[in-house]
Amino acid sequence: MRIGLILAVAFLAGCSEPDFYDIDGNGMSLAGLQEKPLVVNYWATWCGPCIKEIPELNELAATHSAALTVVGVNFDQPGEEEQKKQAEKMKIEFPVIASDPAVQLGVAVPEVLPTTYIFAPGGELLATLVGPQTEATILEAIER
Repeated sequence: MRIGLILAVAFLAGCSEPDFYDIDGNGMSLAGLQEKPLVVNYWATWCGPCIKEIPELNELAATHSAALTVVGVNFDQPGEEEQKKQAEKMKIEFPVIASDPAVQLGVAVPEVLPTTYIFAPGGELLATLVGPQTEATILEAIER
């Protein structure tokens, strides 16, 4: 009886709903995102500095995937298919969260783009970076 109860609890814990979905429909948990430093970048297709920084974010995500997580947020929040098209247009190679995570992350929706939020493991906000960033400026903000 006891083993059955333990297995049932373990099964139900593993079946919890994701906190977020990316634009490809993949679920993500807030706890999972907070296991290592988290970089959350707000962008828009009409934002010139956003376009400029995307290659840096792609490089950061590819080079440091074992040490940190990079996710994007489309500031304009268009429909699902439009978000996919816009992410492709921007050549974004890291996950883009389909709905704005600001409330769950405990931050304000940015007023200026691009804005990048840097979180420590566990979810503490380390830095709010406004304007285009480089791989070096983001790593520096994490190391501080």
